[in-house]
Amino acid sequence: MPMNRALMNTISRIHTFWYRMSGGALGGSLAGRRMLLLTTTGRKSARPRTVALQYLQDGDTPVVIASNGGNPRHPAWWLNLEASPDAEVQIRNQTRKVLAEKAEGAERDRLWKTAVDMYSGYEDYQKTANREIPVVVLRPKE
Repeated sequence: MPMNRALMNTISRIHTFWYRMSGGALGGSLAGRRMLLLTTTGRKSARPRTVALQYLQDGDTPVVIASNGGNPRHPAWWLNLEASPDAEVQIRNQTRKVLAEKAEGAERDRLWKTAVDMYSGYEDYQKTANREIPVVVLRPKE
């Protein structure tokens, strides 16, 4: 069953607050999984929008999964990135500009397997989502 959207948003706002206030000391990991803050540009508002997400590291590149807790709709942050792929990532107390890119083909397959190994819940989310869940590579901008 998909997670309740309002509950997910509330948890994310609280998590984001404590992550920022502590430089990631609080909220930098959750249930043993690493967390980051992703700031996108709102596709309708053009305002910065920040969300806390678990991630996996692929070399020097963070990767996030647009599961939206198994909901049939893509998360707002992914829709924002589709409209404007320039974003900012905070990992602990380090912030950097990134360019978001949807992984495709063999890269997606490899990263999806790694994500599922990290968090098996993604498999359940895929079953309820009724859409292919995007695997999003956050490539550092120099």
